[in-house]
Amino acid sequence: MKLFFVIIFISSLLTLQAQTDLEKWDKTEFSYGLEDNFRHRDYSFESDNAGEFILKSFANGYWFFISDVDGDNCPFRPSCSAFFLDAVKETNIFQGSLMFFDRFTRDLNIFKKGNYPRVQTGHYYDPANLYTLSKDKINFIPPNEIVNSE
Repeated sequence: MKLFFVIIFISSLLTLQAQTDLEKWDKTEFSYGLEDNFRHRDYSFESDNAGEFILKSFANGYWFFISDVDGDNCPFRPSCSAFFLDAVKETNIFQGSLMFFDRFTRDLNIFKKGNYPRVQTGHYYDPANLYTLSKDKINFIPPNEIVNSE
């Protein structure tokens, strides 16, 4: 008999929270997709010369067929492909390629914690202009500092 009263008491507590006809709940739209703020990419083929056009074509193909399907796996900002394009624009194709391969080997290094500044999203900030050999362009940023530019 006590169990019967306990069940009635618990069910009465649950019905107090029930929806009434006077108060309708609105439909809520949920989005289960992840925001991909890293894809601020320029897919245009605008270039100053033929070499830049070819590099931009390869980068667009890589972004469209591999990077967009694979997802945001690069721990750096800008991403490695954007770094390569920036490095070639800053220097030339040979030095830009060397800078990219150096960056790519650092991308695979699991012991990089604490060596790079970070952006708001937690990714490591490592732009190409920090590696050009010009005193005017180098701007030292201490490790573990939060950088505002994405």
